[in-house]
Amino acid sequence: MQATIPKKISIEDYLKQEEKANFKSEYINGKIIPMAGGTVNHNQIAGNIYAELHYAFKKQDYRVYMGDVRLWIPEKNSFTYPDIMVIEGDPIYYENRKDTILNPSLIIEVLSPSTENYDKEGKFFGYRTISGFSEYLLVS
Repeated sequence: MQATIPKKISIEDYLKQEEKANFKSEYINGKIIPMAGGTVNHNQIAGNIYAELHYAFKKQDYRVYMGDVRLWIPEKNSFTYPDIMVIEGDPIYYENRKDTILNPSLIIEVLSPSTENYDKEGKFFGYRTISGFSEYLLVS
């Protein structure tokens, strides 16, 4: 029996698919990785962190984004959905798409048993290649 090799898809096809999808998927160098569904606890933790940061930065030149804003990592040819991102100043958008940014200075991931290793290693390796990225916070 011969193993099948997953087909790589283009960025354009991935973005079109994401626009119609009922669930989010990450894109890693041509491969689509479906995201696990979040739990109530995960959502509440991320929401509380977002609310605190949003309030703390209200009168400063920072923007706080949560969950549904995609991140493009050019050096890794990847799109991810961090739980929370903070941007200093104005966002830089991927090809003028208002749903995908390039310039977070802080990324926060709420860990779960199914994503912990990926968040600690794979994602962090990619995040470190982003110009201007300076802080990574993992919440367990």
